[in-house]
This record gives sequence, C-alpha cells and structure tokens, in this order.
Amino acid sequence: MALTRTNLTLPEELLRQVDEIAGPRGRSRYVADAVAQRVKRDRLRRAIEDSYGSLVPPGGRPMTREEVSAWVRKQRDEVTD
Repeated sequence: MALTRTNLTLPEELLRQVDEIAGPRGRSRYVADAVAQRVKRDRLRRAIEDSYGSLVPPGGRPMTREEVSAWVRKQRDEVTD
C-alpha cells in the first residue's frame, strides 16, 4: 500500500497518550489503525442508516428487530433446491 505524508494537528495530551502506547516512532501506524477502525465503523453505520426500513412488510411500517429476526429464521428454515 502506498503511503502519503500528511500533517495532523492533535491535542497535546492526546499525542502524549498515543506516544505512551505506541512510542514516538509508532505514531503513524497507531493513528492509521485508529482511523481505519473509525472509517469501517462509520461506513457500517451509514449502510445501516441507508437501509433502515428497506424490509417493510405488508402494512407499510418498518419491521422491529424481533420481526426481522423472525423473518430471517423463517427464511433459513425454508427448504430450497
């Protein structure tokens, strides 16, 4: 993977805490890993929000978690070819 140099401004106390964990030579890797985790979480949240209500039963209201779970169980129990 290609690396690109960037300049970040962080609160002094936060940088001190990062250095305690990663060491001054491990900052970039530590910050990259943290940002990658956050991007993954934010993308998942966006996908969940974008798909909310996409599985709507007759009656026109979004399914509850319990209804979705029951529907998934039913689909898994069906015998398919």
